[in-house]
Amino acid sequence: MESASQGLLSDTMTDVPVDNASAAASAPPPRTSAYNGLTEAEEEELRSELAKVEDEIGTLRQVLAAKERHCGELKRKLGLTPLDGLKQNLSKSWHDVQVSNAYVKTSEKLGEWNEKVTQSELYVSASSTLEDWNEKLTQSEAYKKTQETLSQAGQKTSAALSNVGSVISRKLGDMRNSATFKSFEDRVGTIKSKVVGGRDNGTGELHSPSASGDKPLQDGAPF
Repeated sequence: MESASQGLLSDTMTDVPVDNASAAASAPPPRTSAYNGLTEAEEEELRSELAKVEDEIGTLRQVLAAKERHCGELKRKLGLTPLDGLKQNLSKSWHDVQVSNAYVKTSEKLGEWNEKVTQSELYVSASSTLEDWNEKLTQSEAYKKTQETLSQAGQKTSAALSNVGSVISRKLGDMRNSATFKSFEDRVGTIKSKVVGGRDNGTGELHSPSASGDKPLQDGAPF
């Protein structure tokens, strides 16, 4: 009885389908290459080279940072400010622009365009027209009259200023030659000589004009 049931159970188990999903989950995933056609050894070599390059990049960054710090210390000792560095960078950048192929080609193109414009019929015609207008303007009666008027006005102004100077000089000369001015000048000289004479004699007294026989100055007398 038991043997018959065991045989029936084994036959039944052989007919039950096996779940392949659990088996696939436990299996390792298939290897995928970064590029098609690479073998596992080639991929490993490329990964090793990538790690080496990244390591070199990190080292170069550290060296660059150290160099920048050293450069900053040297500039600080030399008294160079960031503004000086900016000016130097701008000057270098402008020099690089001037020697660049694009700048040279642009300058050549502009020179060619300028030559073509100055040699064009339109430019030559316009220049000739402007020269004709200028010649006609300078030879016109209105221009000549205006120029003559300005010249005469300048001459009259110079003559007027010269006359004013002559009148002032003549008036000053007449005033110096007048009797009133000479009388005043003589009296001032007399007072000065008496003051100097009194100091030389040690008296220190100022003699009045009336005491010495001189006539006193009249109040309100014109100079």
